[in-house]
Amino acid sequence: MNPLLSAEQAVLGSVLLDPGQLAHLDWLAPDHFCRPVHQALFAALRKLRSEGHPAVATKEPVPLSWVTDAVDEASHHVRGLTAVYPHILISACPRPEHAPVYGRMVLEGAIHRSVTEHAIRLHQAARADALQGEVEGALHHADVLAGVLGDLARRWGSEPSPVAPTTPPSTAPVAPPPAWADQVEGDEQFLLAVLVERPKAMDEVVGWLRSGDFANPAHGQLYRCLGALHHRGEPIDRITVLWEAQRRGLLADRTLTAEQLTAICDGVGPGSTEWLGEQIMRSSITRTAATSARAIRALAGNETLAPGRLINHALHALGPLDEVRARWQTANGHPAPAPPTEGPPTVRVQAALARSTPRPAARPSECPGPASTPSAARPPSRTHG
Repeated sequence: MNPLLSAEQAVLGSVLLDPGQLAHLDWLAPDHFCRPVHQALFAALRKLRSEGHPAVATKEPVPLSWVTDAVDEASHHVRGLTAVYPHILISACPRPEHAPVYGRMVLEGAIHRSVTEHAIRLHQAARADALQGEVEGALHHADVLAGVLGDLARRWGSEPSPVAPTTPPSTAPVAPPPAWADQVEGDEQFLLAVLVERPKAMDEVVGWLRSGDFANPAHGQLYRCLGALHHRGEPIDRITVLWEAQRRGLLADRTLTAEQLTAICDGVGPGSTEWLGEQIMRSSITRTAATSARAIRALAGNETLAPGRLINHALHALGPLDEVRARWQTANGHPAPAPPTEGPPTVRVQAALARSTPRPAARPSECPGPASTPSAARPPSRTHG
C-alpha cells in the first residue's frame, strides 16, 4: 500500500462525504496531489464550493449531485475519470473529520516531490551553464528554488531558516563537464602564472577570489600560498612560492610537485588577471550550484525527513552558492538581487499552523449512490489559531 496514494484518496473521499471539510483545507492546492485525476477532482470540488453549490450550504445529507457535478467538472481536464472512481475514494476514507490530517500528509508528499523537482532543474541549469561558460541560468533556478522553499515552509506552518543537517548528505564535489574541463584547467594555470609573474596583480583578485573556487585542488593550494605571501608583504617569485609550498607540506604529501610549480612559474606572456579570475568564478558558481542541487535532491529523497527539517536543510545546502554568488557580484560591481519573499495568503498559513487538528463531525452512515445519499453533516464551526 502506498501511504501517499491512500492519503490523497482519503482527502478526496472526506470532501465528497462532507463538503464542509473544504473550509479546513484552504492551504491545500490541487497541484499538491501527485496523480492528475486527483488534482482535477480537488480543483473541481473547490470550484463547486466557490460557485455556491447547494451541497455546501445544506445541513441535510449530501446530495448525489455533489459527486456527479464534481466528476463532470473534472472530466473537462482529465481523461479516463468514471462515475465509479469517486465511490472508491469514499470507501478509502476512514473518517471524514480527519480531512486536515490527510491533507497534511498530501502536503508533506508534495513538499518532498517539489523540492526534488526544483533541485533537478537547478542541477540541469548548472551543467548547461558550465558547458556555455555562463552562470545566469544556475543563479535564476537557485532563486526559484529558494522562493519555493520559503513558500512551502509557510504552507507547512513554519518559518524558513537554514539549519545544517546532523548527518550531511554524501555528495562528491562536482567536476566541470569534460568538454570544458581543459579550458578551466588552462585558465587556472594561466592565472597562477600571471600572479607569480606580476605579484601586484593579486590586488585585483584577492578581495573576491578564494582557493575553493579552483576546480583543481592543487591550484587552489598554490593560490593560498600566493595569498599568504601577499598578505605578509613578502616577495613573490618561483623560489618563494616553492618555499611556501614546502612549508605548508604540499610537496611532502604530493599535493604539488616541484615540476608542476616550475611549469606554472615559468615565464608567461601578458594576461588579464581580473578576466581570468572571473572565468574561474564562473566555473566555481556552476560547480557549487550542481553540488548544492545534488545535496538537496539527496535530502528530498529521504522520506523519513520531516518537511520542516527538509526545507531548512535545503536552505542550508544553498548557503555555499549564496556565498560564491555574493563574491561574483562583488567582482562584477553589482549588488546581489534580493530573493523573493512573498508567501502564501495568511489564511493558508493559519490553516497550516492548526497542525491538522481533526474537526469533530458525525460519520456518514452510507456513501452517495444512485439509490441513496450519505447522512454526512457539516461539523460545528470552530476557530483555530
